[in-house]
Amino acid sequence: MTSVVFLGGGRITGALVAGLRLAGYEREIVVYDRNAEKVRALRRDARVLIARDLKSAVLRAEMLIVAVRPASIAGILEEIVAGGGRAPKLCVSLAAGVPLQKLRGRLGSAARWVRAMPSPVCRVGRGLTALSFGRSVTKTERRRVREFFERVGTVLEIPEGQFDAFTAAYSCSHGYHALATLAKAGQRAGLGRATALTAAAHALSDGIGYWRESGKALSELLHEAATPGGIAAATMSAMDESGYARVVEKGIRAGIKQAWVNAKR
Repeated sequence: MTSVVFLGGGRITGALVAGLRLAGYEREIVVYDRNAEKVRALRRDARVLIARDLKSAVLRAEMLIVAVRPASIAGILEEIVAGGGRAPKLCVSLAAGVPLQKLRGRLGSAARWVRAMPSPVCRVGRGLTALSFGRSVTKTERRRVREFFERVGTVLEIPEGQFDAFTAAYSCSHGYHALATLAKAGQRAGLGRATALTAAAHALSDGIGYWRESGKALSELLHEAATPGGIAAATMSAMDESGYARVVEKGIRAGIKQAWVNAKR
């Protein structure tokens, strides 16, 4: 058992293996998925090996990464047990909302579980991954998992009780949604599509980039940007009065609620 094995060849697996190869990771990566087209694309683009069946995939795993939909995780773990394959000691779940207590013992008492939530932006090495470790995971295994995900971006270790909130708050979809919304507002105000998109992208990415590089507090930058009586101050004030903060919070809570729904499946 010498390989990192992914069960599931979907988008997050594709992003992770692409980011790993970009980072110079040359160790063997094995992927199992019932969809032959998915794994052929991964083999072509990221030099992964295709497992012929679930049992052979699990037997090759030094670290097993379960990258299936939350609703499918119970089924695939039951299939592993029914197939009689010996599960690896180190198992990592990428299933949003599925807690460690639901994973513990599903592949036998020897399997030690980690929850990981990587961003699709790991494809280009700028991802963000949250990790939460089961109590039985050894120090050596913790280090190995951290180093693995650090190849594709920043890693945060957080208590599992914060995992659902993190999952709802960290998604790059917030950036895409904000970009699309801001650009559309610019168009409605009279800008051409390309100009509106450029202006919105600058507002979001360059502003955040400067915050990261400057070391200044966010409150200081907000004060600096919103000169009293200025356009930025008027814009932000109108957005706040319209319930901007309340809408964002409502969205985060909806995401957390969906994670709870996933956990019950």
